Amino acid sequence: MSSVAGLCADEFAPLRAAFTEQVESGAELGASLCVMVDGEPVVDLWGGWADPDKTRRWAPDTLVNTFSITKTMVALCALLLVDRGELDVHQKVSHYWPEFAANGKADIEVRHLLSHTSGVSGWEAPIVLSDIYDTEAAEARLAAQAPWWEPGTASGYHAMNYGHLLGAVIRRITGRPLGVFFAEELAGPLGADFHIGTDADHFDRIATLVPPDLPEFDQSLLPQDSIMFKTLFQPLLDFAEVGSPAWRSAELGGMGGHGNARSIARLQSLISSGGELGGRKFLSDKTIDLIFEPQSDGVDLAIMLPLRFGIGYGLPQAQTAPQVPDGRVCWWAGIGGAFVVNDLDHRVTFAYAMNRMEAGLIGSPRADAYLKATFDTVRGRA
Repeated sequence: MSSVAGLCADEFAPLRAAFTEQVESGAELGASLCVMVDGEPVVDLWGGWADPDKTRRWAPDTLVNTFSITKTMVALCALLLVDRGELDVHQKVSHYWPEFAANGKADIEVRHLLSHTSGVSGWEAPIVLSDIYDTEAAEARLAAQAPWWEPGTASGYHAMNYGHLLGAVIRRITGRPLGVFFAEELAGPLGADFHIGTDADHFDRIATLVPPDLPEFDQSLLPQDSIMFKTLFQPLLDFAEVGSPAWRSAELGGMGGHGNARSIARLQSLISSGGELGGRKFLSDKTIDLIFEPQSDGVDLAIMLPLRFGIGYGLPQAQTAPQVPDGRVCWWAGIGGAFVVNDLDHRVTFAYAMNRMEAGLIGSPRADAYLKATFDTVRGRA
């Protein structure tokens, strides 16, 4: 009996075959895949194990930390406020969050936060990981800092603080914390099992992450004043810590969201289906068009990879994400391999979430195999 279960339309049989091969070979420990077309699932697969001891099967409702896929949910929150006329991406951040103007940041615009070009890609030292769980205190630290490069001139991936920066803006507009706003305005209405700040009632459904085997690395070899070091090592992400109750409960909009491929695809298909789902219009065409306003194109100052950013999402970049198709497409990835792609030309959303992580910040060979199988089919049927 196959260890892969779920729905798969016949035309996506190559994707099911690729997924089944990875699960049954053991390359995957446990994972989920989902493809939406016009906001409806045509692929909804899961398989493997939720823990490395193989005592819990990956179930239809298994959740997993999706890391930076969470950023796309924060972007949706911001776009929703744009559509309601409550947020202007070309307005100064300090218009909504006055304290942010300190230390030379008065001219930074909301679009700079959404596109990782603000110059505020992390926290000044000293800081430890647990310090960022108190989101309001961590936001205050960011508000007091000076930018690390000239805002708007280049991207420097806001790896861990993306949700703190935008969450501060969202809270000042709505009076609600990021996780609450997301749950009440997006996840709840769309019936999506995705959480920014996960309640303890869901902990028994969360899969155990298996970090990649990485060689020992001497941090002192990196220039301590480099944007890369300050962004990625202040604080350093501790994979052992991400299974703790404190991490799971914290509203970490940059990398702490828990969900699965179905919930990711459900929410993100708002973009690929023209802003309307379940008979309700959430986003206008004009708002969705903002995503494709280019904000940066070049080697990212924090993660040293070529990236193209629009507003809230990455745009196709063949060198860094070779299986993301060209066209009116936006995407992002979570460290270890999780992936989401919105293809507006074909009204398709692809999502993948797993617990066995690969080395590297963006994508994995497994993710590439699933993306290729998906978009070979999508582009072939057009």
